[in-house]
Amino acid sequence: MNIALGSDHGGYDLKQEIIRYLEGRGIPYKDFGCRDNNSCDYPEFGAAAAKAVVSGEYEKGIVICTTGIGISIAANKVRGIRCALCSDTVSARLTREHNNANMLALGAGIVGTNLALSIVEAFLDTPFPGEEKHRRRVAKIEALEEENMG
Repeated sequence: MNIALGSDHGGYDLKQEIIRYLEGRGIPYKDFGCRDNNSCDYPEFGAAAAKAVVSGEYEKGIVICTTGIGISIAANKVRGIRCALCSDTVSARLTREHNNANMLALGAGIVGTNLALSIVEAFLDTPFPGEEKHRRRVAKIEALEEENMG
């Protein structure tokens, strides 16, 4: 497993905690920015991480801004991304099981570090079991992308 990371300045500190967590578990990652706490724009970093996931180079992505809302919207604009904004471990687990989400968004101003790391763990450790009903629903989500292209 390898992880694409992205954040704006509001998510930078939490991203550093997630990096330490990933390193502690020996999970490879690449940080697509930002590089410090200076004000910046989340769409470029959310999109960079999302494009890395869609390319197949990274299995999953984690993006962080203050609320998680803006960066999740930006990531979801990349065709092939299913980015879920999660504030609890149950949602993180279920978005993998039901939606085969390939990206997780977190709100650094919404969840504390301990909860965020538990959410990351649930997201990373939950496989997509591939039940027919969930495969069918994910396929319908993907079909919406095709339908709205153009």
